[in-house]
Amino acid sequence: MGTMGMISRMRRSSIVLGIFNFFILFIGSFLISQTHRICDPHFVLPFVPVSVFALLRIVVMLQTAIAQEATAKVILESPSHPLDAVQRLQRRVRYLKWLWWSRCTVAIIVLQFLCAAYLIIKYADYFSNRCVLEMKLNSAWWIPKLLSVFMIMVFFVAVVQCFTGSDVLRWRYYYETHDNAWKCHYMEVFDHGIRETLCCLGRFSFYFYSDPWSFNHFCRSALEEDEVYSVARLLGDLVAYRASGTGHMELLAGLALLQSQAKSSESYEEYTEAPEMQIREAAALHKFAEAAYTGPLLDVGRNPFIFPCAWLYRQGILSPWTRNRRPALDGDNWWRGHAAAFLNYVNLPPEVLRHGRVSQVKCEAAYFIVVLHHLQTVVIAIRGTETPEDLITDGLCKECTLSEEDLAGLLSCSYIHSDVKNNVSLSFPHHGHSGIVGAARELFLQIEGNPEENDSESNGLLSKLLGVGYECFGYNLRIVGHSLGGAIAALLGLRVCHFSLKKDVLTLIFYSSRHKL
Repeated sequence: MGTMGMISRMRRSSIVLGIFNFFILFIGSFLISQTHRICDPHFVLPFVPVSVFALLRIVVMLQTAIAQEATAKVILESPSHPLDAVQRLQRRVRYLKWLWWSRCTVAIIVLQFLCAAYLIIKYADYFSNRCVLEMKLNSAWWIPKLLSVFMIMVFFVAVVQCFTGSDVLRWRYYYETHDNAWKCHYMEVFDHGIRETLCCLGRFSFYFYSDPWSFNHFCRSALEEDEVYSVARLLGDLVAYRASGTGHMELLAGLALLQSQAKSSESYEEYTEAPEMQIREAAALHKFAEAAYTGPLLDVGRNPFIFPCAWLYRQGILSPWTRNRRPALDGDNWWRGHAAAFLNYVNLPPEVLRHGRVSQVKCEAAYFIVVLHHLQTVVIAIRGTETPEDLITDGLCKECTLSEEDLAGLLSCSYIHSDVKNNVSLSFPHHGHSGIVGAARELFLQIEGNPEENDSESNGLLSKLLGVGYECFGYNLRIVGHSLGGAIAALLGLRVCHFSLKKDVLTLIFYSSRHKL
C-alpha cells in the first residue's frame, strides 16, 4: 500500500521522466566506462554533463516532491485565512522552499536541453569518428547502437520536460475538491509571484513581507494585510474552479465561447443625451487626461519603434536649461521631467501647472493641477493605470462601503434635484471598488486636507485657489482622467461637489474610456 500510495500521488509525467533520467544516468555512465579507454577524451567528455544533470534532476525531483508534500499538508492543516502570524509564517516558508526547488528544476531542465542540443549537433561527428570504427573492429558493435538509443532518450527527455513543468506530485491528490484548499494554494502562488515581479521592477518594499528571516517584522505585519496580499487573495478566490477539476485553458475557452455568443440586451432609449456643449468641452479637455501619462506608456502607444527617443524628448532631456522654469512636483526626477512631459503634451507654459504628484506608494494616484486663466478654469488631471502600484489599485476590487462624506456632493449641493438626493439617502449603504475609493479619499486629503479637523475655513489647495478673494475665485473646476484616473475623478467629484461653491462656480466633467465603478 505504501508503494502504491506513493505512485498514486505522483504525476504520470513525473514517473516517466524519472525512469528516463535514471536510464540516461545508467547508460551514460556505462558508455563513459566502456569508451574512455578506446576513444579520444573529447569524444567521451560531452557524456559527463548529460549524466551528471540526469542525476541532479532525479535528486531535485525527490526534494521537490518532499517540499510539495509539506506545502500541501500545511494548507490542509489551515485551509482558511489564518489569524495566527506564526502559522502564516510557516506556510510562507514552506512555499518559499517549494518555489526554490521548483526553480532549481527549471534551471536543470534548461541545462539538460542545452546538453541535448549539443549532442544532437555532434551526432554526425560521433558516428564518423574513428573511435566508432575501432569499436566495431574490437567486436563492440552494440555500443554504437546503444549510443543511438542514448541520443534518442536524451532528446526525448529534453523536449518533454519543457512542457511538463516542475511539479512532481498531484495537488489534486491532497486538495481533492476542497475550495478553501485551492484558494489558499493559489493565493500563496499569486502572492509570491506578484511580490517577486514587483521586486524585479525595483519595488523592494513589497517583497520585504515575504522575507522569512524577518520574523519580528513579519509577526507584526502578518495580521495587517497589505495590498499585494489582498490582490493575491482575490485572485485565489477566482481560481476556486480548480476544485471542480476544471483546467485553466478550459475556463478561458468557456469564457471566450460565452463572450462570442452573448448578445447585448442593454437598451439606450431611457438614457438622456448629454448636452453638446459638455461633449465639446470634454473633448477639449481630453488632452489633459492623456498628458497625465508622463511615463513611457503614452509614447509606446504612439511611437512603438522610437518611443525611447519620444519619451526623452517629452521629458525635456534636450532642453536642460529650462529646468528651473518648470514646477517641482512631488516625486519628480531631478531634471523635473514629468512636469516637462505634461506641459509638452498640452503645449502650455510652465506657470499654468501649479501642483502635482507622480510618486506613488500604495493606492496614491498621480495628478496634476492646472490653472487656465484664459478659460477661467482649474483642471485636475488624474493619471490612469501606468505603474505596478496602479495595477495593485486595480486589483483591490473587493467592495467598499461609501460613507456620507464620499457622497457629500450629491447630498449637499443646492443645484442637484431633491429627488436625486432622496434616492441616494434612502438607498444607503452604497458600495464601490475599494482600491478606487481609497485612492479618491487619499487624493482629496492631498488637495484639500481634512476640513473636519478644523472649525475654521479649510486651508487646502483648492480652497486657496477657488475660495472667496483668492486668485481663481469664480472659476470653473474640471476633473478629468482616463481609465483608472476617470474612475477616481468621478468619486473625487462627488466629494468636492459641495465645495462651498455655487452652481455657476463648480461644474464637473468626467472622462473615462473604461469606467471602473
